Amino acid sequence: MENVFLLWHTHFDKALDGGEDVKLIGVYSTRELAENALEKMSKVAGFKDQPEGFEISEYSVDKDHWTSGFITE
Repeated sequence: MENVFLLWHTHFDKALDGGEDVKLIGVYSTRELAENALEKMSKVAGFKDQPEGFEISEYSVDKDHWTSGFITE
């Protein structure tokens, strides 16, 4: 397995700290499995009210994806 597929959901709401709530729903071995999970979750309370918040991302395994530092200010 060289790649995996991450299913994310982002909920935007000004009342939230930072304005958004990001959830990693799952990591799948194929895009098809991720799409099946998206279909299932799109019927669940909360998620069904914001279907535009879903995203499937493809990631390579055994590789660094964040290679720089970060600012703490």
